Amino acid sequence: MNNVLPRLHRFAAARFSPEGQFGLHLTVGVVFLLGAMAVFARLAGAVVAGAPIIQLDAEIAMWLHLHAREGGLLRDGLLLLTHLHSTPGVLAIAFCVGVWLTRRGHRYWPMALVAAVPGGMLLNVALKHTFERARPHFEEPILTLTTYSFPSGHTMAATVLYGLLACYFARRARSWTGRVLPFLLAALMIGTIAFSRMYLGAHYLSDILAALAEGCGWLAVCVSGAATLNRRRAARQRREAGSAPPQEI
Repeated sequence: MNNVLPRLHRFAAARFSPEGQFGLHLTVGVVFLLGAMAVFARLAGAVVAGAPIIQLDAEIAMWLHLHAREGGLLRDGLLLLTHLHSTPGVLAIAFCVGVWLTRRGHRYWPMALVAAVPGGMLLNVALKHTFERARPHFEEPILTLTTYSFPSGHTMAATVLYGLLACYFARRARSWTGRVLPFLLAALMIGTIAFSRMYLGAHYLSDILAALAEGCGWLAVCVSGAATLNRRRAARQRREAGSAPPQEI
């Protein structure tokens, strides 16, 4: 017992230390992942079991469709936004971001980007085919899609793309305002894209919520994984050279 307690204390201290290969960054990533998995599992279980959220889904979908059917600038703007964030659009944006990160000399941020966006899209397709939920059905649909509904691919892709950019800029900020602002802007963009999918009749509310949870969990895996690889490289170089280079991903 005398040896166990000090070991547990050292282990806990290492997990909450901002330094080290497996410190606070990895602990936060694991916490986000577990939380996201719990939320996703709860939503998936409710959808499969036909819980009351299904009725709420249908009511919100019908109310939004009746409003969207009238047309107007809101519908036109959301149509443009949702088309820009289709699979080709998001991949094109991610490619440009990847080129920009690479030209800035980063090594692990482009790796995190590739894992988060294309990897996240593949994960989303796998989940869609696992649950096989039909999309909302209307007599006069605005969008006609033949793929499955749960979870929302647009929302998931936007979450990992803009979430990763928020992490990148927040990590380089020198003030609390600079750290918070990227996440607020990312949340605004993600929320608008998610709303566009419901407004245009492509998804239910539960599809959106599940995609947000999926995206946050997957983003936590990619960012914390890239940070861990970078810290391992830094530790190896420190052992070899006797000094620690700046930890930069």
